[in-house]
This record gives sequence, structure tokens and C-alpha cells, in this order.
Amino acid sequence: MVVAGLAVAVAGLLWFKPWALWVDETVNEALPSATATPSEPAASGLSSASVAPTPPGPVIVAQGVFVSHEHATTGRAKIIRLADGTHTLRLEGLDTSNGPDLRVWLSDAPVKEGKAGWGVFDDGKHVNLARLKGNKGEQNYPLPSDFDWSAYPSVSIWCDRFDVSFGAAALTRT
Repeated sequence: MVVAGLAVAVAGLLWFKPWALWVDETVNEALPSATATPSEPAASGLSSASVAPTPPGPVIVAQGVFVSHEHATTGRAKIIRLADGTHTLRLEGLDTSNGPDLRVWLSDAPVKEGKAGWGVFDDGKHVNLARLKGNKGEQNYPLPSDFDWSAYPSVSIWCDRFDVSFGAAALTRT
């Protein structure tokens, strides 16, 4: 009986991973510096007047501030268009609790403050971009080139183990 109780306790600890709440993982990634390949008019035989200008980058195209859900969460989420035309989701100043199986999701659900917003992000369309790299700091998540990020106006730090949002940000076009 004692062995069975101990086995259940160990299994519970492995499932909940309560120690993760006290272990921070800080990530400080620089903003990606993808650059468009410049055209060379002399090599192509074109005049410099007929060469399309290189698109500016990086440019913030949408952003929002995190609100807390299951755990206190602060920071900013930004969709950034790089000079080569690709997009990246950037989390800046992120500060949330660590936890088991945290993910970065884009969702079509509206961001609701407080307990009302804890579980809405898996109700509609959502995209699991990646595992959260760290619960603190600056981090980048490249978006697929054929992905229409504008159809997903919110970002959630989602705990896949317990189906709950730690915090979320509504993305507003800039």
C-alpha cells in the first residue's frame, strides 16, 4: 500500500512538474537581421532606375501587450516584417512563470482579461508556432512564408499540458 501511494505521488509530481514554477529560463535573442539580396544593375544590364528598391526592414506591422491569465505575464508581442519580406513573431520583455509544456500560439480568439481568457485560445483556429524558448527575455519565432498571420490576431503563452493560457496579447496593426 505504501509503495502504491509513493508511486502515485511520484507520477503526480512528474505530471505537474511544480519545480518548474521556481526555475526561470531566460532567452535574449537579437532581432533577426535578414536582408534582401540587392540587385546589381551592371550585371543584369538594367539601369539603376529600373531596379526595384529594397524593402525597408525590420518593420513592426502589428503589436500588443500581454495580459495575465493563469499566471502573471508581462511583455510585448510584435509581428515584424524583415527586409527580405519574411515575418517573425518577437516577444520582448517577456516575464511569466515557467511550466510544463509551454507553447507559443497564434489564435483567432479575442484576448479577454482575467479568468475569462484562460481557455479560449483552443476554441477556434490556432497555430502552435513552437515550444516557448524561455519564460523570460527576448525571443523570435519565424513565421512560415505562406502563413497569413493577420488571420490570427492574438498570441498566447499556452500550457498544452493543462489547456490553459498563462498570458496573451491582442495584436493590433501598426
